[in-house]
Amino acid sequence: MKKKVRAVLLTVLAAACGFVLAGCHGSKGLEAFVMPEEFDSAREYEITFWAKNDTNKTQTAIYEQAIADFEKLYPNITVNLRLYTDYGKIYNDVITNIATGTTPNVCITYPDHIATYLTGTNIVVPLEELAADEAYGLGGNKVLFDSPSVTEIIPQFLEECSFGGHYYALPYMRSTEACYINKTYVEALGYTLPKELTWDFIWEVSEAAMAQDESGNYLVNGQKVLIPFIYKSTDNMMIQMLHQKDAGYSTEDGDIYLFNDTTKELLLTIAEHGKTGAFSTFKISSYPANLLNAGQCIFAIDSTAGATWMGTNAPLLDISEDKVVEFETVVMKIPQFEPENPKMISQGPSLCIFNKNDSQEVLASWLFMQYLLTNEVQIAYSETEGYVPVTLKAQQSAEYQNYLARCGEDNGLHYEVKIKAAELLLNNVENTFVTPVFNGSASLRDAAGGLIENTVKSVRRGQEINDAYLEKLYADTMSLYRLDQLAGQNSSTSSGKADLGKLPKTSVILLAALIGAWVLITLYVVCSRVKKEKK
Repeated sequence: MKKKVRAVLLTVLAAACGFVLAGCHGSKGLEAFVMPEEFDSAREYEITFWAKNDTNKTQTAIYEQAIADFEKLYPNITVNLRLYTDYGKIYNDVITNIATGTTPNVCITYPDHIATYLTGTNIVVPLEELAADEAYGLGGNKVLFDSPSVTEIIPQFLEECSFGGHYYALPYMRSTEACYINKTYVEALGYTLPKELTWDFIWEVSEAAMAQDESGNYLVNGQKVLIPFIYKSTDNMMIQMLHQKDAGYSTEDGDIYLFNDTTKELLLTIAEHGKTGAFSTFKISSYPANLLNAGQCIFAIDSTAGATWMGTNAPLLDISEDKVVEFETVVMKIPQFEPENPKMISQGPSLCIFNKNDSQEVLASWLFMQYLLTNEVQIAYSETEGYVPVTLKAQQSAEYQNYLARCGEDNGLHYEVKIKAAELLLNNVENTFVTPVFNGSASLRDAAGGLIENTVKSVRRGQEINDAYLEKLYADTMSLYRLDQLAGQNSSTSSGKADLGKLPKTSVILLAALIGAWVLITLYVVCSRVKKEKK
């Protein structure tokens, strides 16, 4: 009997140890990618491409056409497209799939997200060796299409993909934020739009628009609903305001300076206008374009990529046509504290490649990723919304220049607001900036927006926004996003407990099995000793 019990316990222990060791082996990640000497065109490859689009069927068609054209050039490579409606969902699925070793091959994502993917060893492929390869690199002599060279990618956009000592991505599309303005209402209030918007101007006009008649209708629009100023992405709002004031936010090493006195000053101002109802956010109220188009908003700040939804004649609408109000739409840079020194964020999706045990599969993925930077794809996709191509090759092409020159010719492909939004970025690339990227920078971005969202919600509930409130808000936000644990960590070397979050379910089960085995062994030993003593 003793031998049987001992055998069972040892079996349980061995199995538990085996599982745990297997889990530990998996956590080591993959071997670093090594560039093959030649691409094996005799093999068949099947790669996955995860991309994002909203409800824009034209974008989906462009992805599908790009895949079809690429597969004609490389009939041995099959590309499977998986579409998402939100970058956050792509991020969450990638994190889940890293744990199971089932990441996509090519993915549209953001550098902040890639920094988190890098907590696993060799999960994302650094691109320097691939890009510089004479045969298969950017502009390579064995690439079967007109691939842009590295010098043909807009330098500022390319630099956004450099962090942790490597280039982990290539830019795909770029946008910035714009202020879409109901000029008709601004002038009806007795104001003239300045050459450059300032925060003071927007706050003043927004408060002036709050005047109502005896029936509770707003004088400027004759409706009972009006939010003069609404911001889509409050994380961008806070980040840009701080940058414009040369205040702290974060460093490349992950040092966090968001919770400073300038931030308090900004939140107090935002609270003041949130209290009157002159200001609100997308999360609290509604999509800015819907309010703008219904004549219930004067200043709507959103991405230039959202321009096709903005304005009376917008080709894409999320409200019924009978709710749309006639007004003149003007596209301007976001408001500034120093209009003579404008600062605006550069944003937009990038492309990364996930590592695999097969270097040939990685090379096949790289070839497809390059194809997404060809003029055919870049120009077609940029024409769907207010994005701009990321290559000089595409921007300077006769086709793209002709597209810009036909601004306002129709309310479809050449919709004036959309092209004006694209030109806003094209004319201000040197005025754009990006935030530092490190493991945890995505959480910091969420925290920046959360400060504004919570402040506006609180003031609307009648809470007093003072130093005591803001101190507590700082502490709660730090705790919620675990920023106190992330501060000071370097993205290229960080792998501490604070980065890993909760253990995966499988790890918990394996550790529980191991602990259970040791408990059983201990009980067995104790029982054996007790029996011996009784004898």
